[in-house]
Amino acid sequence: MNEKAMHGKPHVRFDEGEVASTAMPRRGSLLYKKLILGMAVTSAGLCVAGDYPFQLAEMTGREPKVVPQERMKAIYEEVKTPYKAGMILLPGKNEKIDNPCVFRHGDEWYMIFVVFDGKGYETHIAKSADLVKWKRLGMVFSRASGNCWDAAQADGWPLLLDPRWDGPNTLGKFDGRYWMMYIGGQKKGYETDPLSTGVAWTDDPSAVKQWTRYPGNPVLSPTDADAREFERKTIYKHYTVEDPTRACGGRFVDFYNAKQKGVWRETIGMAVSDDLLHWRRFGSVPVISDGDTTKFAISGDPMIRRIGDTWVMFYFGCGWKRSGAFDTFACSYDLRNWTKWDGVPLVEPSKPYDSTYAHKPWVIKHEGVVYHFYCAVGDKGRGIALATSKPLSE
Repeated sequence: MNEKAMHGKPHVRFDEGEVASTAMPRRGSLLYKKLILGMAVTSAGLCVAGDYPFQLAEMTGREPKVVPQERMKAIYEEVKTPYKAGMILLPGKNEKIDNPCVFRHGDEWYMIFVVFDGKGYETHIAKSADLVKWKRLGMVFSRASGNCWDAAQADGWPLLLDPRWDGPNTLGKFDGRYWMMYIGGQKKGYETDPLSTGVAWTDDPSAVKQWTRYPGNPVLSPTDADAREFERKTIYKHYTVEDPTRACGGRFVDFYNAKQKGVWRETIGMAVSDDLLHWRRFGSVPVISDGDTTKFAISGDPMIRRIGDTWVMFYFGCGWKRSGAFDTFACSYDLRNWTKWDGVPLVEPSKPYDSTYAHKPWVIKHEGVVYHFYCAVGDKGRGIALATSKPLSE
């Protein structure tokens, strides 16, 4: 299908209608408030079936830029996962396993993850009936052939997970397809710079078959003319949500960590799009940056859910606050202004199997239990571990 055909009539499968792009009345006027209220009602199903939990204060742009500490503490109590269930996906010989992305499709759970085989990344899939016992199924996205820009790295993850914290944890379709973003690179090795971003799609995210690459890849690169200072070395993992308010200037809002030139620092920035293929950088500086700006520090692998009226970004830190790598979170009312949690990490090194790193979060809630999947590095190599909000034996 050519690009023109793809862009002819984009549609999210669970949309019941779209907000028209028209000139807005003056902010704060009665007409403005009525229009926004109507938009909130008619666009309630934009991202997922059912009622989407936005409040009118948010929709009118009158939400505070800082999330109060009381709300931050309440979010922490809701998402904390103090019970470690151990390694649930172990690496094979000469492997490193990374980047868990869990979703429900049909009656089963699936995990898209990446495998480093000594040469570079490739993307695989596993299956589970209970979120604890996992069976590897095979590869779904391989390195490109020849001397392409992504000939050595193909690290993918699915887009458009239902954002609702108490939702079904399924993937949404856009333009009749399921979508993936992936890290691509031409140099062999573990995340060898420079890395850029590609897009791919499929008709079945649970199938053991190759996703289709977008011919216009890469869609974001550190060498782009509009690349910002904090992303001129390498671009890493993305997480994309649909924003019913269009407050950031696009239908889809994407968050990703990137590395600057010079001192190794990874921070999290934003981009927006209306079709998942053409992206516009948002803002000139990162939205999440931690640690001493003159020293090594990482804020990376953002993953976003929505709890009530609050967007929650799970991400990992390394090189600041404490030793090793750990998972933490930040909160926002508008996707642009983020308040960082300054308390106890959600997971951090504490077991032999995650004694070096406990990081790269993927967090979902199912039947009252929070499941926090993360990459663990320790005495069993690099694999996938699980922490939960309740003991699994209960």
